[in-house]
Amino acid sequence: MSDASVTGVEGEERDDLSTAESKQIRDRSLRLLGSLVRPMRGRLIVSMIAVVISTASQVAGPAIIAYGIDSGLPALLQQNWMPVALAGVAYLLAGVLGAVLIAWFTVLSAQISQAILFDLRRRVFLHTQRLSLEFHESYTSGRIISRQTSDLDAIRELLDSGINQLVQGVLYMVFTAVALFLLDAESGFILLAALVPLAVLTRWFQVRSQRLFRRTRVASAHLIVHFVETMTGIRAVKAFRKEKRNEVEFGGLVEDYRQTNARVIKLFGIYDPGLVLIGNVAVAVVLLVGGFRVIGGGIEVGVLLAAVLYTRRFFDPMEDMAMFYNGYQSATAALEKISGVLEEQPSVPDPEQPVDLWTSKGAVSFDDVAFGYKADRPILPAFDLAVPAGQTIALVGSTGAGKSTLAKLISRFYDPTEGRVTLDGIDLRDLHPKDLRRAIVMVTQEAYLFSGTVADNIAIGKPDATREEIVAAAVAVGADTFIRGLPNGYETDVNKRGGRVSAGQRQLISFARAFLADPAVLILDEATASLDIPSERLVQDALQTLLADRTAIIIAHRLSTVSIADRVLVMERGRIVEDGTPADLISGEGRFAQLHASWRESLV
Repeated sequence: MSDASVTGVEGEERDDLSTAESKQIRDRSLRLLGSLVRPMRGRLIVSMIAVVISTASQVAGPAIIAYGIDSGLPALLQQNWMPVALAGVAYLLAGVLGAVLIAWFTVLSAQISQAILFDLRRRVFLHTQRLSLEFHESYTSGRIISRQTSDLDAIRELLDSGINQLVQGVLYMVFTAVALFLLDAESGFILLAALVPLAVLTRWFQVRSQRLFRRTRVASAHLIVHFVETMTGIRAVKAFRKEKRNEVEFGGLVEDYRQTNARVIKLFGIYDPGLVLIGNVAVAVVLLVGGFRVIGGGIEVGVLLAAVLYTRRFFDPMEDMAMFYNGYQSATAALEKISGVLEEQPSVPDPEQPVDLWTSKGAVSFDDVAFGYKADRPILPAFDLAVPAGQTIALVGSTGAGKSTLAKLISRFYDPTEGRVTLDGIDLRDLHPKDLRRAIVMVTQEAYLFSGTVADNIAIGKPDATREEIVAAAVAVGADTFIRGLPNGYETDVNKRGGRVSAGQRQLISFARAFLADPAVLILDEATASLDIPSERLVQDALQTLLADRTAIIIAHRLSTVSIADRVLVMERGRIVEDGTPADLISGEGRFAQLHASWRESLV
């Protein structure tokens, strides 16, 4: 893991962050936000001009009314309609201009928010796909789904409506306060005094709500993770009767989420009425003081009415801004989590100056390689191995001996801690990923099939393959017969994870995919471990074709699979304890001979 995991992957599940950690997360989120907004600068400037003009036209309303009352009504007594007409026309024009510009601003801001969301969603997908296997083995699929769903939804809600409310609300309050001071300074000072309790209340709300909103996002993520993992592992849940335990655990998570949201609602239950109370008191004071001043001839009635309207309107956006703050806190917590993922760096980085591999013979070598998934737990202490091009080797040994680790290093899912792994003498760390993936292909026990047709799944091995090439690959590994027997042949939808075909058929499709890819090095990681005898025989015949003329590393526990190898390596605790042909090792008295005898007994 990279250093970003301190406040990214691990920190996102905590609500007790230190001041330094909180600052680091906040700075990281601001960097992400800046990179998203920067390309939108032109449209943002235009939208800001539109909202400034529209807000100014709206704020002008009470001042126009004051002019109409104080100048228009006396003029009417003298049969002069001009001041009233001017006031009416000005009020109408200000209203129309404000409405048109607000509509334009709304459309423009929606376009900006959608562009930002598109960019962010794309970044999250591309980046998580680019991250190394180490990240995905520690970062659950539920948490990744949470980043792409609930967290992005929180940001979407803020961008779609919250930003509009904030920009319009802040400008409206500023323009209203300025207009009130220009119209009647004494009423402006009353409003200024009301800002003191308003600031105290808002600060109180901000301090108490920030941690609660983070807890809400964490609780939401826990719910999604538990749900996704339960549904993904539903077979194991039913097989081990885990429904009741899941129900209890999920109920606890739901209750935690409910209680956290309840605390947030209580905060709003104090904050919202507090805003209303401060606003009403301010209006009452302006009206009371202004009334005495009207009697004393200090101001005119129209000015008092405008002052009351401005004071009342100043507090109108407050409730919307409180709702914005709710969305803002949720979006901030979501942005923190997303920025944590985007800050993660691949533990297997691409080379800065890759070495071109035009063709590969398939010679693989381990030169004094040391590796461990954790620093204090070495899997391969000091490993050396040379696999000539075109040789098929079988890796056998007990669980935890390091066989799969060897396969992951050859595939460069991980990099060795010390030493180097080479392909045709070139360090894998120096190869371009495209060259590496073209030269080395791994087929696993899972034989994962993606949603789509059989032909689509085979073509993953060569995306630009023609139908003739796809069929030829299926024929070569013995998959053509069963594929043509499917309801729609090669166009049959395999359904989720290949649910419409058997385990043996899935494996044959994965073999056809590998055959079409035509790699120089093929790794079979327990590729036949989950198959029954009839399915294994189908796959066994396909292996003969698949392994021809290429380097192959087979990890297997079955004698039938190991027997086709040119060379067998017996591993124990990250070391090779036996190395030879199957016939030589069987005739000896070592570990492989014992394994062979056990296999033979199990078949009797």
